[in-house]
Order: sequence, then structure tokens, then C-alpha cells
Amino acid sequence: MKYPIGIQQFEKLREDEWVYVDKTRQIYELVQGGSCYFLSRPRRFGKSLLLSTLEAYFQGKKHLFEGLAIESLEKEWTAHPVLHLDLNAERYASLDELNNLLDTYLRKWESMYGTAESGTPSLSQRFMAVIHSAKLKTGRNVVVLVDEYDKPMLQAIGNEALQTEFRNALKAFYGVLKSADGDLRFAMLTGVTRFSKVSVFSDLNNLEDISMMPQYHEICGISEKELHATFDAEVEKLAEANGQTKEEAYLELKRRYDGYHFCANTSGMYNPFSVLLTLKNAYYGSYWFSTGTPTYLVELMKEVNLNPADLTGYEAGASELDCIQAKVDNPIAVLYQSGYLTIKGYDKDVRLYSLDFPNEEVKEGFVNFLMPYYTPISETESPAFIGKFVREVKAGKVDDFMRRLKALMADTPYELIRDLENHYQNVMYIITKLMGLYIQAEYRTSRGRIDLLIGTDKYVYIIELKLDGSAEEALSQINAKDYALPFAVDGREVVKIGANVTSETRNLERWVMG
Repeated sequence: MKYPIGIQQFEKLREDEWVYVDKTRQIYELVQGGSCYFLSRPRRFGKSLLLSTLEAYFQGKKHLFEGLAIESLEKEWTAHPVLHLDLNAERYASLDELNNLLDTYLRKWESMYGTAESGTPSLSQRFMAVIHSAKLKTGRNVVVLVDEYDKPMLQAIGNEALQTEFRNALKAFYGVLKSADGDLRFAMLTGVTRFSKVSVFSDLNNLEDISMMPQYHEICGISEKELHATFDAEVEKLAEANGQTKEEAYLELKRRYDGYHFCANTSGMYNPFSVLLTLKNAYYGSYWFSTGTPTYLVELMKEVNLNPADLTGYEAGASELDCIQAKVDNPIAVLYQSGYLTIKGYDKDVRLYSLDFPNEEVKEGFVNFLMPYYTPISETESPAFIGKFVREVKAGKVDDFMRRLKALMADTPYELIRDLENHYQNVMYIITKLMGLYIQAEYRTSRGRIDLLIGTDKYVYIIELKLDGSAEEALSQINAKDYALPFAVDGREVVKIGANVTSETRNLERWVMG
């Protein structure tokens, strides 16, 4: 099997016989159901291939779709002029770079279809003229496809002045799609994020956002059914290479790469990039996360005091997930739309979505990325540190792992610490997540809440931190509020640890067990 890693052109994929997960039924339904769309999906999720498939379809290239679902659905195969704009390839350090790219595309289209404009019109005026000229020249309504419409905006996050310039330029350019509606057959914009209606999309009220619509949930990515139908033989090879049964390989793929939900009450979607590379290499790797780093998002988390432990189970309304404000001051929407968080539940009574990491690949990658932001441990040093910590926790060596933790915190620079108690909870959360152990920060019981809970196969550690108090006071709180009661019939040994943190030393002072 030929895996199309990095191949985003549908025509090349089909002519060279690379494997293709058939999305053409959904594409046909999309085209028949409307004419102007927006779709948000994380990077490496197949957005570019989707647009390339639409381009081939609207160009009437019937031969490329032989054997696919759409072959029996489409009867006319009418060719339309297609204007395909891809903003993904450039790095936008200035407005000139964006304008130059748009100018390059416009010049190409103007040479193909001519233009009705004279003088020195603006980029948006030229875009309008090209659309109209393409219709007049071909006698067919025009198709406009925009790939990664938000790339300039994303690269300017944190630079408000530059983002304003990009926003104003793109607002005018994309706004043509409403003015030219009479000349259009179809239009689709894709990107990672959806900036709010007060910015780029303020004039595009004809644009239907399908990002969270159940009927289009599977239009990008790989579903469970598609994985089994298309890759069953390859999963068997993966299993053999890793000393697994085929069933174990499917479970491992699901644990690592499944779990993306873009609306409530839908089945999970697999990250196609990670799945294809895993099958090609016969190795379970961290493929998706390694292709991008959420540096700005982590900085923003620290700026707004959003603790890493708060990401698990975070609840948000649809408006918080659906749109990103022009001035990004809340990382949740970006974390969700970028694929670091996904929908894991929905309370219809209060209309709130609960969020979490989609899968182990994202969780491990993100938490490991957090390490140097909250501790002096670098990404390269963390595996050895975590490995030794794991041994001690699993062996029940409380003094050993608490001393290791104290040594770690003793080296923590002052500038990394704001709220001491929250800081140490965050450090513990990151470490235990990387350990692959069960952890819940501020675990709630009927009598109060546990600061930190760590579970292994043999032990349940209940840890209470007391700021500027005593370790004995912390232990007394565990006992007084019966924090151990929910684990009385658990079968594991419950270890209660009271510890104190002082503002003076900015570190753990003592700990006692009970």
C-alpha cells in the first residue's frame, strides 16, 4: 500500500494510485446542500486534500473518481472555473508579504480570464473583477476555494498591530465572496481557527459554518469504520511488527490517535497524519505533535493563570469554542480549534461542552511541552527524570520521590512561580501525567477536595499541600475530612501525605505520612 504522506493533490494521489479514504459521498452531499461554506479543522487533518478533491470535481475530471462513491451519484460532471487560493505555504512577517501572495494569484487568474478593471484597483476589486470575467469567459459560475484562510492571522497572534493589518486586508478580500454571490457556484474557506464575526467574517453572513455540524463530522480525518475498511491488512502488519494481536493494535491506534470530536454525541475521529505514518513505519510515534509547537498558547495560559490541571474537564459553551476574538486573551478556543483539546461530553440541559485531550499522543506531547515552562527541566532531560520518578512512585518509596520533587522545586526560578500552591499543583500534575498515572487535581469529595491524587496499580497517594502552614496540619485535614474514605474498598494501599510549602523558601519544607 502506498501511503500519501504529504500528498495534498487529489489528482496526483489518484493517478499515482496512493491510498485514498473515500470522502466523496460527503463531498457530494456538501455540494448539493449549499454553496458557501467554512470548515475549521486542526492542522494535518486533510483540509487541503478536501479542497483539492473539490477542485477536481468542479473541473469535471470524472476519470479521477472512478470506483469512488460519487461516481454513481453525480450525473452531469459540469466543468466550472476554479480559483484556488492557498495561504499555507508562506510565513507572514508583514502585510507586504500577504499582499504579494494575493497579487501573485490575481496575476495568474487575470492572465487566464482577463479583467474588466482599469487603472490601479485594490486587491479586492481585482478579485471581484476576476470572478466576473471568469464567468463571462466560460459561461459557468465560478468556484472559489481558500486553503488555510487564517494562516496570517495565526502567525500574528501576540502582535496586535500586525494582526489588525492582516484582519483588515483579509476582511476586504474575503468580503468579495458576498458581493460576487451571483457569479459563484460554490465557495469554501478552510482553516484551523474561526475568528469571530467582528473581524474577518463580519461581512460574510452568507457563509455557512459546518465545523460543528454532525452531518459533516467525518468529512476530514479517519473514522473507526474507515480505518477497518481501508487499512485492516495494514493494521495486521503493524501488529506483527510490534508483537501484538490485530485486536491489540487496533486498541493501541485508538488510544494514541483517536478521540477527536467536533460536535456532541458523535463517534471519534482519528488523526489521519499520525495513522498513516504509524502504518507506514510500523511504529507508534508522536507524529502530529512534533510538527507544531503551541508556544504562544502556553505563554498565554501562564499569562491568564489557566492551570494545566484545569484543561481536563474544562466546560465551555458553543460560543467560546466556535469563535476566536480578534484580540486573543483566552487560550481555550485556540486549544480546541487547533486540536489540543476536543469535545468529550455535552450537558444539553445547560448547553455546556466538556473538553479534554483527544488522545494519548496529544496529551503526552502537550504535557511534555509544558515541562520547561513550569520547571527547570528541559524536554530532553525530562525522560530520565520521569523514569526515575516512576520507579519510586510505583515502588512506594515516598521519601525518595518527595526528595526528588523537593530538589526539582528548589531549582525552580522565581519568575516561574506566581501562586505558590497552584504552581506546585501544576508541577505535580505535569509530572504525573507524563508518568502515565491517574491523576486528578483538587479531587472533590462530600467533605472537601483533595489537592492531588496519584494512583498506581498498588497505591493511592492522597497529597495535601499547606501553604505557610505545617505538614501536620495538611495531614490532619486529610484525616478530618475523610479524604481516604472513597478508596476504603479499593484494594490498593492508601498513602496519606501532608506537606507544607513556605513563601520564604518557595519550596517544600517537610512532609509527613499517615
